[in-house]
Amino acid sequence: MHPTRFSGGAEEAVVEFIVRDHDAAKMTEHVSLIRRLADGVCEREPRASIEIEEEEQYRNMGEVIDQHPEVIEAAVEAVRRLGVEPVHTIIRGGTDGARLSHRGLPTPKLFTGGSEYHSRREWASVQDMAAAAAVAVELARVWAEKGGS
Repeated sequence: MHPTRFSGGAEEAVVEFIVRDHDAAKMTEHVSLIRRLADGVCEREPRASIEIEEEEQYRNMGEVIDQHPEVIEAAVEAVRRLGVEPVHTIIRGGTDGARLSHRGLPTPKLFTGGSEYHSRREWASVQDMAAAAAVAVELARVWAEKGGS
């Protein structure tokens, strides 16, 4: 949970937050905390009024992926065929995969060859991007062999 934008003047101030968590229950807790803080401000300063608008950006793809282990199994097989032992970890990102997963197409996040995402130092190595592309091709082969199921 962190603020992404502050703006304001004499009569109005706006603070925008991004609230994210891998756990849906904790997401609710984070939003509740923001609401409690806003209520506390209004209690201390009766002239203040605070509006809170929620807009869902995306949800955790794990909620869907957990119901479709075959997509992870296929990815693991593709990576292993290329001579690499896959590493499973919870990571940030994957907006497209999260949205696709919640629309009915289970889409786990695989590596892309980039590093230090969303920072001033974000970069990608040609070798790692080529490896990611090779995994995508091998993954297509795995699904084709399984009959696309």
